[in-house]
Amino acid sequence: MSTVIEKLPQTKVPRRAARGEPIPVEGEGGLFTESWFAICPSQELPAGTMVGKEFLDGRVVVFRDAAGTAHVLSAYCCHLGTDLAIGTIVDNHIQCAFHHWQYDSTGRCVKTGWGERGPKNACLFKFPTVEKFGLIWAFNGETPWWTLPDCQFPDDQLATDVRYDVPLMPVDPWVVCANTPDWSHFKFVHHMRFDEKDANSSYAFTDHSLQFRLKGTMFDGNGPEVDLDVGIYGTTMFYFQGTLDGEWYALMSAFGMPRPGTTQNYFSFSVQKGDGSPEAQAKVKALHTAGFQLGKVFTAMDRPILHNIRYMPGILTRQDETLARYLELVRRFPRSHAAAEFIK
Repeated sequence: MSTVIEKLPQTKVPRRAARGEPIPVEGEGGLFTESWFAICPSQELPAGTMVGKEFLDGRVVVFRDAAGTAHVLSAYCCHLGTDLAIGTIVDNHIQCAFHHWQYDSTGRCVKTGWGERGPKNACLFKFPTVEKFGLIWAFNGETPWWTLPDCQFPDDQLATDVRYDVPLMPVDPWVVCANTPDWSHFKFVHHMRFDEKDANSSYAFTDHSLQFRLKGTMFDGNGPEVDLDVGIYGTTMFYFQGTLDGEWYALMSAFGMPRPGTTQNYFSFSVQKGDGSPEAQAKVKALHTAGFQLGKVFTAMDRPILHNIRYMPGILTRQDETLARYLELVRRFPRSHAAAEFIK
């Protein structure tokens, strides 16, 4: 009598998606990268005015004092939490609309509505603030440990214009920055022609940035020639200066973050003023217009991707060498939230 042994079906090993080391999203664990964030264009804040803005996971008020210096402070009054942005400027102080407590540019309450001296512990959080490239910036942290880049020419020789890009992108700013060290993105999305053999070897990294030289031609060889010094700084800005078809430009895509998981893109374009003649002014206007149009074209190419991506580094190849290094920089970037108790 023979024994029949039935073949059992082989057990399949479940497939798993390839995952690299995760990158902390902004706000994870209540922390944010220690980067300079664009808050608003300088032109939106005349002397002696203020404006409220969403920032990180809360709200700030941006105030320009009588001397013309901009300050970014937490937005909520220490008394009962009124949004100071709906108040007024009185004697170079921010005055709360509710009980008229007044705050100076350091964030200290100098007096109450009754004229009394402000309580000793009544103070707002003051973010480190700089004004550059036509924008007001705030640093997430008590003390900045790196600075914004400099331009090739001094400010008094430049004509700078700033415009918004809308709508907001539904990703963290570092996701947008990661497009820059991604050579494949330049080639396949933006149709750039460049020396691909030298691509990954041309980058220089610091503890907060990367820089490289980009020489090539746009739009599959049918667009302008570019010769640019390009950089990503922190997790919040893309910057280049150089020539497009022989004309000098400085362009910054500066990223604000009204809330975690969103990016407000500001385009800052600078060109040389020239001699101030009507011809020079007309040239400045034409260069600004062309620059902004180019920025919008590039953003329009990226937008469908960035509005639908779930950014998770998975299987990277040798073409992704520089991208991988930038993602590692983002992973290791210092994170904090010194203003947490003040802005929420």
